[in-house]
Amino acid sequence: MKVKKLTHTDRSGNPQMVDVSGKPVTKRTASARAVVEVGPGILKLIQHQELVTKKGPVFQTAILAGTMGAKKTADLIPLAHPIGLEDCTIRITTTKNAFVIDATVSVSGKTGVEMEALTAVSIAALTVYDMCKALSHNIVITEIKLMEKTGGKKDFKRNP
Repeated sequence: MKVKKLTHTDRSGNPQMVDVSGKPVTKRTASARAVVEVGPGILKLIQHQELVTKKGPVFQTAILAGTMGAKKTADLIPLAHPIGLEDCTIRITTTKNAFVIDATVSVSGKTGVEMEALTAVSIAALTVYDMCKALSHNIVITEIKLMEKTGGKKDFKRNP
């Protein structure tokens, strides 16, 4: 069986940051998604703007938190490169019983922004949970996943 080498380990198996010094600067983007199942009661309150919190409006606060999370990814994920993001867009839509949080992040750089997009949706989802938990602890965060990435060695797009 052939053993695959992880990019964040040296020959001895110790952790190391990936050396990107020889890579070219390219435009890199990544999109991620998280689903927050809240049930029809909480969904209705937020859709009708009947849920007031001391932290502010739920969606707007979650968008700010997700953006801040994307910018702090290198502080949260070991060995992630600090990146000067050029764009971070977060959108929240609703389905029958859930919020769908989508983030798209971009940079011109030597390393990708998948972790920044995934961090953005994760932090936004956690913020929704935090702001709504007084109404119910039966909130479930599901389907945190990379949807698409471009730039670097290979592109990726998840089939719908």
